[in-house]
Amino acid sequence: MTKLAHRQLPPSAQDAAMARVSGQVLSRFVQRKGSLTLKVREAGKEQPLELPAGAVALLMDILEAMAAGRGMTLIPENAELTSFRAAEVLNVSRPFLIKLLEDNVLPHRKVGKHRRVRVEDVMAYKAKIDREREAVLDQLAREGQELGMGY
Repeated sequence: MTKLAHRQLPPSAQDAAMARVSGQVLSRFVQRKGSLTLKVREAGKEQPLELPAGAVALLMDILEAMAAGRGMTLIPENAELTSFRAAEVLNVSRPFLIKLLEDNVLPHRKVGKHRRVRVEDVMAYKAKIDREREAVLDQLAREGQELGMGY
């Protein structure tokens, strides 16, 4: 059985430092956005390991988060989230999320009495509200500049 999600708590200071160094070294080799072949050494034996471009990009994201001292959760895109987990991903309250679901802002399905939301729908909604928020902030900054408010 495959794991639905993998959660990594914030790293120790030592792991964060190791991730920072590893990310800096790896970043020199991933500029071309292609696959990457590494040599893995264990018990004195070396073996080549080829990583596809997507895995390399994901590894860089993981190392960056760890270097910044943040934990991460990896969730497959085809996964379905509970309303609690979806609210957590969106950083909103569960009642607010339930209202979004009931207003058909976010598609969902019911499994018995429980609601399930697809990860890709949650992430698309998150990207949409992030774009809208960014547009409003840009507008406020423009208005502040026009009014000479020092922004």
